[in-house]
Amino acid sequence: MLWFAILSLSVVGILSSSPEENEDSSNSNLLEGDMILPTEQRIQLIFGQSRGAHNIRRWPNGLVPYTFDWRLSREIHAKAAITAAMDEWTSKTCIRFKERTTERDYVTFRIGSGCSATVGYQGYQQYISLAPGCWHMGTVAHEIGHALGFFHEQSRPDRDKYVRVMWYNIQEGQGFNFMKLNYINSLEEPYDFGSIMHYGRTFFSKNGRPTLLPRKKGMEFGQREKLSEGDARQMNKMYNCP
Repeated sequence: MLWFAILSLSVVGILSSSPEENEDSSNSNLLEGDMILPTEQRIQLIFGQSRGAHNIRRWPNGLVPYTFDWRLSREIHAKAAITAAMDEWTSKTCIRFKERTTERDYVTFRIGSGCSATVGYQGYQQYISLAPGCWHMGTVAHEIGHALGFFHEQSRPDRDKYVRVMWYNIQEGQGFNFMKLNYINSLEEPYDFGSIMHYGRTFFSKNGRPTLLPRKKGMEFGQREKLSEGDARQMNKMYNCP
């Protein structure tokens, strides 16, 4: 459920297979299509000064206050997807959400040009951005996973044992999205093809052909329907859930 690569997303077209690919490329802090890291945190990750999920700041007591911006607050379908995604996390982990009252630190759900989230607890207002194409429970649950501290599964340092990156099928300039990070701690969880945090088979494809292939035939990945058992276990470990 973890880690990252630098992104400069400038090519978005009919071959995009996920709304997570479609975020505005003008955001220089955007990583792997849908993750936002403050500059200091990004530098720490690039140079190996942060050694895993447990070093991403966690929400105190696993409680996440949230608000809706004024535009999204009028969108019934968006709010329904967000509520369902929150329920997916709370039903399988000790994570809890509450509507913000006076809390200083909170998440604001807003309409954006794609799907994106700030990774981990930042200690101030932070955002989960959701374009209309992101208003599905699984997609929102994926972005909430980032806000809670998860990165993408296929960026694990051991990923080459499980998937092959088809570099020649990747959109020009998008190879950074498929880097692996050598400083990931997946908390002793096995590689999880079923993770809601895993890229799909054709993410960032320039020709509709796979950009990721499993080394073991028949493995499916990239689902956005529900948390896997591994997603729930790792989140519970990360937040020291009982």
